[in-house]
Amino acid sequence: MPLTPLDIHNKEFTRGFRGYDEDEVNEFLDQVIKDYEIVIREKKDLQDRVYELEEKLKHFSNIETTLNKSILVAQETAEDVRRNAEKEAKLIIKESEKNADRIVNEALSKSRKIALEIEELKKQSSVYRTRFKMLLEAQLEMLNNDEWDKLSEFTEEEEEGTNESFENVKG
Repeated sequence: MPLTPLDIHNKEFTRGFRGYDEDEVNEFLDQVIKDYEIVIREKKDLQDRVYELEEKLKHFSNIETTLNKSILVAQETAEDVRRNAEKEAKLIIKESEKNADRIVNEALSKSRKIALEIEELKKQSSVYRTRFKMLLEAQLEMLNNDEWDKLSEFTEEEEEGTNESFENVKG
């Protein structure tokens, strides 16, 4: 067990023949006591300071641990968000591709239908044109027919006879 300043102060030396000068020894011991008290106080202050710093170190270690855990959680969360975003992006792309395929197929179907309708209209137009041409040719043939010439020879006498017959029928 270490000496205390009180142990030093109460220490008594045995006296021998021609011993040390008592005042000089007492003065030295007083100086040792003062220095020893200062060292003990400094030691106590340093111990208190060490305890305080150890408490702060524990506190900061806890904060560091918490921050590390928080960083890990944030990294995991970020990774989860990234993975979910990638999945969602893939789903959106897949859905967009399906929609694009559907739209393209619908457009192709409509264009085929329109092409068929155009072909049908061309056929109908050709048939109509042919029929109309035949009708016109038939009408021209009728106009060029000799029967029209016979009509122009129809005399006024015949007209009068026809008028009289009408009047007889009326009357």
